[in-house]
Amino acid sequence: MAVVAMLGDVSYEGARSISGRYVSLLGASATAVAITAGFGELAGSALRVWTGRLADRTRAYWPLTILGYATNLLAIPTLALCNAWQAAAALVVLERVGKAIRSPSRAVLLSHAADRLGPGKTFGLDELLDQIGAVSGPLLLAGAMWLRAGEPDLARYRFAFVVTLVPVLANVALAVVARWRFPDPSSFAPTSSALAAGASPRALRLYLVGVALLGAAFVDWALVAVHVGQSGLLDEAWVPTLYAIAMGLDGLAALAFGHAFDRRGLRVLALVAVLVAVASPLVLAAPGLVPMLVGIALWAAALGGLESIAKAAVATLVPKVERGAAYGRFYAVLGIAWWLGSMVLGVAYDVAPWIAGVISAGLALAAAIVLLQVGRAREG
Repeated sequence: MAVVAMLGDVSYEGARSISGRYVSLLGASATAVAITAGFGELAGSALRVWTGRLADRTRAYWPLTILGYATNLLAIPTLALCNAWQAAAALVVLERVGKAIRSPSRAVLLSHAADRLGPGKTFGLDELLDQIGAVSGPLLLAGAMWLRAGEPDLARYRFAFVVTLVPVLANVALAVVARWRFPDPSSFAPTSSALAAGASPRALRLYLVGVALLGAAFVDWALVAVHVGQSGLLDEAWVPTLYAIAMGLDGLAALAFGHAFDRRGLRVLALVAVLVAVASPLVLAAPGLVPMLVGIALWAAALGGLESIAKAAVATLVPKVERGAAYGRFYAVLGIAWWLGSMVLGVAYDVAPWIAGVISAGLALAAAIVLLQVGRAREG
C-alpha cells in the first residue's frame, strides 16, 4: 500500500504542486485560488464522513480504495484540456473527492499494521514512503516544464499535466494487484492490541477542536505557489521543484514525529502547531529569498507532523470497530477548517501578505494551547 500511495502521490502531488499557479494563469485571483484549494479540501473531507461510515458498514475497504484512486484518471490529466479557470478548479475539487472516497478505507487498512507496530511508527513510515512519490511527482513535472522551456507558460503547464497520465495508470493498476495479493489485511493484526479501546468524550472533543484550529492555520500550497510566483524571486519552473523538496522534508519529519509520538503521545502535535506559527509569517511576509525558503522548510516539517501524528492519534482514541467512521469525522473536521482557513487567508493575502501570515500564526498558537490539554483530558 505504501507503493500504491507512492505512485498516487507522483500523480496528484505532482499536479497539486502546479495547479494553483495554473489556475492563476487561467485568470483566477489569489482569493479564487485559495478558495478553490480550500473548497477542494472541504468537499473531499466532508464526504469522508459518509465514505467512512460506508466502509465500516460494508467492509468494502478495498473497492473504495481502488475507486478513489481511479478517480484520478479523470481529474488530473484532463487539466491539460482546460481553457477556463472554473473548469480547472472543478477538476482540482474532483481530485480531492477521489481522495475522500479512498482515505478512510485506506487508513483502516493501515491501522491493522498500527495494532502490531505502533501507530506513530506505522503512520510515520507510511508518510515517509508516501512522500517519496510526493517528491518524485513535482520533479517529474518540473522536468516536463524544463523540456518546454521557451514556450508560453500555459503550454508548459499543460504538457506537464499530460505527463501525469503515466503514473496515474500505474497507480490504479498496482492498487488492483494489491487487492488481489492481500484480500484481508485484518488478518495481519494480532488478537490483542496495545491501542486504547477509546477515550473520554472531552478528550475527543478537545482533539477535534485542536485539529480544526491547526487545519485553519495551515497556508495551502496553492497560495504559497502564488506567492512564490508573484514574488519574482524564482522562475516559474522552480515552483514544482520547490514543492518536491518540501515533500521530501515532509516525509523525513513525519518519520521523526511518528517515533516521538509513540514515546511522548499527543503533546507532540502541539509542537507541530508551533512550527506553523513560525513558518507562516516567514513564507508570506519575510523579505528576501532565504527567509521564504526557511519558512517553506518549517511549513513542510509541520505538514509531515500533521499528516502522520494526527492520523495516528485517531487510532489511539477510537475503538477498532469504529475507525472507519472516526477517520471520516476526523478528515471532515480537518477539511472544513482547512477550507475556512484558506478562504480567510486568501482574502487577507489579497489585502496584504503579512496579514495572512499573522492570522495563520495566531490560529496555530491557539491550536497548540488546545492540543496540550488533550493528553490530560484523555487521562481524565
